[in-house]
Amino acid sequence: MPIYLAKTISMVACFLFLTSSAIVNAEETYPVHRDAKRTEGVPKGVVSKHRLTQSKVYPGTERDYYVYVPAQYSPDEPAALMVFQDGKNYVGEKGQWRVPVVFDNLIHQKKIPVTIGLFIDPGVVSAGDKAQDRFNRSFEYDTLSDRYSQFIVSEMLPMLRENYSITDDPNLHGIAGSSSGAIAAFGVAWHRPDQFRRVFSTVGTYVGLRGGNEYPTLIRKTEPKPLRVFLQDGRNDLDIYAGSWWNANNTMLSALQWAGYQVNNEWGDGGHNGKHGAAIFPDAMRWLWNDFEKPIVADTSQHPELKDRIVAEEPWELVSEGHKYTEGPAVSPDGSVYFVDGPRGEIWKVNEEGVGATKFIDDMPGVSALMFDGKGRLVCARNTAKTITRITPDGTRTDLASGMSCNDLVVLDHGIYFTGPEEKCIWYLAEGQSEPKKVGSGPEKPNGLIVSPDRRFLQVVDAMGRYVWSYQILDGGNLDHEQPYFYVHSPQDEMNTGADGCTMTESGELVVATKLGVQIFDQPGRAHVILSRPKRDGRLSNVVFAGPDMKTIYATSGTSVYRRKTNMKGIAPWQDAVKPEKPRL
Repeated sequence: MPIYLAKTISMVACFLFLTSSAIVNAEETYPVHRDAKRTEGVPKGVVSKHRLTQSKVYPGTERDYYVYVPAQYSPDEPAALMVFQDGKNYVGEKGQWRVPVVFDNLIHQKKIPVTIGLFIDPGVVSAGDKAQDRFNRSFEYDTLSDRYSQFIVSEMLPMLRENYSITDDPNLHGIAGSSSGAIAAFGVAWHRPDQFRRVFSTVGTYVGLRGGNEYPTLIRKTEPKPLRVFLQDGRNDLDIYAGSWWNANNTMLSALQWAGYQVNNEWGDGGHNGKHGAAIFPDAMRWLWNDFEKPIVADTSQHPELKDRIVAEEPWELVSEGHKYTEGPAVSPDGSVYFVDGPRGEIWKVNEEGVGATKFIDDMPGVSALMFDGKGRLVCARNTAKTITRITPDGTRTDLASGMSCNDLVVLDHGIYFTGPEEKCIWYLAEGQSEPKKVGSGPEKPNGLIVSPDRRFLQVVDAMGRYVWSYQILDGGNLDHEQPYFYVHSPQDEMNTGADGCTMTESGELVVATKLGVQIFDQPGRAHVILSRPKRDGRLSNVVFAGPDMKTIYATSGTSVYRRKTNMKGIAPWQDAVKPEKPRL
């Protein structure tokens, strides 16, 4: 092709692109919604402006915030709540969003409950007149972490409640935002569904600015949360170094639909602005708050990855509480479950009915892990004493090895593998021997471990890394062909996954206790599911399958122990070896 012709075609193409973009932007006008206009006879709420000058979550920041109180509000009847990011953009009566006007009309029509609005600006750290301030908007809004949700829940809501009566019902708490404010709003509800369950997102920044591009993956893998989400975006939204906003919002919609969430969307041809979102805002509120008297519930019955693994409508059930720190659950050949309270040097046995526990031993300071062998003998890792101890059914204790750190263990018929976090190694103690040998290394801090159902591979958790390592077990107990194999998801602000104890299903799936929840991996090392934590606070330290059919999973979490019925069948190392089916690769 002649150069002059190529240049001409390129110039024409560029002209057409710029012209079409200009036409789209010029035509992106919308009529003001009837519910965004003042209506005669509709009571008018009041908006007040405030200043926050101190924050523990974001030290040094200052910000304005606004509070809308509807005319129907009464301190005797706790109000619903809706929080808006970039608050000043939403509160003007003649602005783009006109939220106070819309709320006045919709509350009057009883389409939304009596709702107090909290409008929060992002924080700024002042640098004085001769330097540039530090603007916190992206730091607060765009990250995948739970820091901003901590700010909302632990700082803003208590302050609001000092002056207003707000319901504690999370089903009556909504949160909204545009662009980075949208991902911030979604993140608050994602991390704290115990506080917020309705999300309004326009031109959301679900891209790779600070890890927000990971949300669709986590939505698909994480046990669904009781959320209702409305998404808006336009085909001419941003497309820059961090990603395509249009593609990202479509990916979010796809993930939410796939995982069975209550989700609605409105797509258009607009760009990265609030024009379209503001135009549909009243109707979006109608959908978001529809049947607000009824609770929002998560449906797992048809979830592609959960329906065959967990029992729908069977949440975590409390087994025992009041301990100082629980870990090391183990199942005995007779089906009983034992666990430790390490700081108190205690071993507990779960009662036969599966709820409640009885103290079994109270004089083993620093005991950190338990596992039974095929003869019903309990083997203990005593990290404080740096000793491996075995207890027979009649109560006789025998110290098998001493002098090395021992965090967790797995017992096979030919010997015991245990992790040495101080030495950064995996130890092996052969049956009948008293001197363990180092047989593996790799993890920065080796922690929980378990064997595959066929007893040919040892899986070892790295408590300081992103992987569970896999080793082939050789004759004589040696390990070989180590690989950082199972990829573990971690919280955005954490340097490690918090992965701890683990167990195994009969089909070869690895089940690991982590900071995000119980992560379940297929044989090739890919996380398919992240089950919810039994409770928000306290370290989720370990899991084990038990029960007559080995389908109930027990979890040690902080000061408590929980259990949950599943459709998965666990396998213990003292059971007969099973060769799993070949996985999909």
